[in-house]
Amino acid sequence: MNVLNSSNSVPSHLVIASRESRLALWQAEHIQARLSDLHPQCDVRILGMTTRGDQILDRPLSQIGGKGLFIKELEVAMQEGRADLAVHSLKDVPMEMPEGFSLTVIAKRENPCDAFVSNTHESIDALPVGAVVGTSSLRRESILRASYPQLRIEPLRGNLDTRLRKLDEGQYDAIILAAAGLIRLGLQGRIRAILTPEQSLPAPGQGALGIEVLSERADVIAALSPLDDAETAHCVRAERAFSRALGGSCQVPLGGYAVLENGVLRLRGFVATPDGLQIVRGELTGRPEDDESIGRRLAQQLRDRGANAILAAVTTGQ
Repeated sequence: MNVLNSSNSVPSHLVIASRESRLALWQAEHIQARLSDLHPQCDVRILGMTTRGDQILDRPLSQIGGKGLFIKELEVAMQEGRADLAVHSLKDVPMEMPEGFSLTVIAKRENPCDAFVSNTHESIDALPVGAVVGTSSLRRESILRASYPQLRIEPLRGNLDTRLRKLDEGQYDAIILAAAGLIRLGLQGRIRAILTPEQSLPAPGQGALGIEVLSERADVIAALSPLDDAETAHCVRAERAFSRALGGSCQVPLGGYAVLENGVLRLRGFVATPDGLQIVRGELTGRPEDDESIGRRLAQQLRDRGANAILAAVTTGQ
């Protein structure tokens, strides 16, 4: 669908496949603007789509097929030539990429932490016994159940605006969301408190945007390459390798978060049962260029400390 510009091999047209939620479109428009600045001769457009993950809202994501439900239709659009790339929130991207696709760009990260959002309470510690907290994440659920057993944890599905509306309608006393999404949509004012990584270790890739393309599209990959942020990419690759080595999916409550400081990559991770009664944590440091190796080695450390039993219990539903 693209005609190459003979001077620099940048396609004359690029189409970004995107979910149609407000946050997904913000992300696509953000990449659209950056690409237009980089390649003013290229016409960059957005193809809005509705995915199965957006349509099925009455069941937890872990019960309906996982994160891949949010990106399958976007991948089909790329395979059929209707789109050239897709922009994803990386925490929503499965750890194993389908054959023929690659995450060619990991853009600079926004705040990776979880956010406490409530209309009536200043912090999670201020919630009374029996308060209802909404979350869509088994990771957050396990952390909350472990640290705040007096609270009621209820499922919360839907896009960001839908989740905030449910809070405003009084269905929940508080909800936990990714801070990045609220910040990107200018909704920082809804955040009562940022949960530190010590309170709630983020999900692998949280706060970062990834760009997926067909692996064979060298022209698109070259056009996108300036958008890659090396520091974020090292951290996210470590996090995703950690999750991948533990079979990370919506069915497995785990967190993985890496930072790069003074040339050293530090990765923290945990795996837990949904009830929060069993949690195995660990930490590993190393060179940034060993990112994926650090992730795999930390996963093995957790397995050696008892994570295998947790993973077996989670995957068999015991």
